[in-house]
Amino acid sequence: MLTITFLGVGGAFAKRNYQSNALIEAWTEGPGAQKAPDDNLLVDFGSTGPMALHDLKDVDGFEYLNDEGRIHFPSIKRVFISHQHADHIGGLEEMAFANRFMYAASNGDAGYRPQLISSADILERLWDQSLKGGLGVLKDKSATLQDYFDVRALANKNPQEIAFDMLQNYRFSIFPTDHLSIQRKYDWPSLGLFVTDTKSNASAFFSGDTKYDYEAYQAMLHESKVIFHDVQLYEQPDPVHALLSELWNLPEEIRRKTYLYHFDDTWDEPRFDSVREQFAGFVAPRKRYTIFE
Repeated sequence: MLTITFLGVGGAFAKRNYQSNALIEAWTEGPGAQKAPDDNLLVDFGSTGPMALHDLKDVDGFEYLNDEGRIHFPSIKRVFISHQHADHIGGLEEMAFANRFMYAASNGDAGYRPQLISSADILERLWDQSLKGGLGVLKDKSATLQDYFDVRALANKNPQEIAFDMLQNYRFSIFPTDHLSIQRKYDWPSLGLFVTDTKSNASAFFSGDTKYDYEAYQAMLHESKVIFHDVQLYEQPDPVHALLSELWNLPEEIRRKTYLYHFDDTWDEPRFDSVREQFAGFVAPRKRYTIFE
């Protein structure tokens, strides 16, 4: 079984919901039969991520994240980074320091290092442009990303190396998203996830941050049994997210299986009731959704 729980469902500027980071859990038997999943993957960990994870640890079924009232960070086995914006990476410094110092043995052990997964270009920029300023120095040494994480860099241009597995059953393939560009499409790296159950061949789509790009994604969207797609509810010229007005152009059979996330604080106004009727709905925070049985 594979499940997904969004720590938060809001966009970068949302105040009523935490930012859209998600916890994917892989189970041999299921959350009702197990106290903790066999494996898990945090998809992004933004600025509000630590507070959102702190809240999630107190929800029934997520007790394995609770360490006597604080977050048990070593319970997070893997972290996938979709891109470099703060609402997707802003909590990594706290995670890195907590794992290294709160969970280090008294004999000087370096603590716990979760796997950190992304494309090679994102990981390089993540360290040099975002994390090095805070994490770059440890006592008596200069630090690297590998001091805090077990780094797995996926090769951008090799089709055999743009995927990773959980429990051997679940294949996570990365694909580029058109979130921002400098001079041409995809020249600023941003990623989505296409997940396959290798036993049943069922699949699921996770957009990450992207503009509306049905032409690029249509094969994956039609194939997927469930879709999680970011959305922007307010109109804006030249947006960097998929506008709700654009997502209405999706074929009905795709809309019906599409959950929307990354929205602003107006999502529960009556004018958006049609979304709940014509899409799978808005994603609810701290609720486990089953991707594959």
